[in-house]
Amino acid sequence: MIEVENLTVRFGPRSPLVVKGVGFSVPRGTAFGLVGESGCGKSTVLRAISGLNRNCGGRISLDGQPLEPSRSRSFFRSVQMVFQDPYGSLHPRKTVRSQLIEPLRNQNLPINAHVVEDVLKAVGLDPGLGYRFPHQLSGGQRQRVAIARALILDPPVLLLDEPTSALDVSVQAEILNLLADLQKERGLTYLLVSHDMAVIAHLCSRVAIMSAGEIVEETGIDQIRSGAVEHPYSRRLLSASHAYGKQEQRSIEELISF
Repeated sequence: MIEVENLTVRFGPRSPLVVKGVGFSVPRGTAFGLVGESGCGKSTVLRAISGLNRNCGGRISLDGQPLEPSRSRSFFRSVQMVFQDPYGSLHPRKTVRSQLIEPLRNQNLPINAHVVEDVLKAVGLDPGLGYRFPHQLSGGQRQRVAIARALILDPPVLLLDEPTSALDVSVQAEILNLLADLQKERGLTYLLVSHDMAVIAHLCSRVAIMSAGEIVEETGIDQIRSGAVEHPYSRRLLSASHAYGKQEQRSIEELISF
């Protein structure tokens, strides 16, 4: 569904490369993870795929079709993005309902109350919340609204940029379970960026480990869980993830398993 070949990204025409020859593929209906320390380039890859950064080279294909640097309107019917911060990704002066309607209006699609109600129910929210403003919602509710906004066009692909990192641990587990359920119900393809191994392990079947703008290793999630990785950086990353925030990691895993 997604194929990336020799992707290079700059922040400006004359700036140095921040992503260097990245390549991977994501089969339809699966979840693929990009993991690495902050600043390694994983979110930059996501922004290049979404068309938010056009200073890129290489080849990006969606469902076998190469993408042009300037994305077409039809592209956004197929690919939507969920951002990291639910406090910043929603407009503070617009109601939930108006923000859910906006993608439909941009795509010249019919607008009716049933569409908004159905997508709110799909993410576990009361349709009555559609008339509230973002500041009247909790962090978890805001992120559910952001997911609903991504889903309202019924896209087959979601790009997830650390969708739980700004939330409390218990809320993280709820959002992860919601994303897992939505993937099963709708056959969605996910490309998930995270620095949290527990998040990656819950949603993804394969993962690419990034360092300094490059993929140093691609492996299966079973190898991640068992620590059977080969590259020295991968081993250091796994070791650090086990040593840092062990209690928080355990809490997420317990809540997810429950």
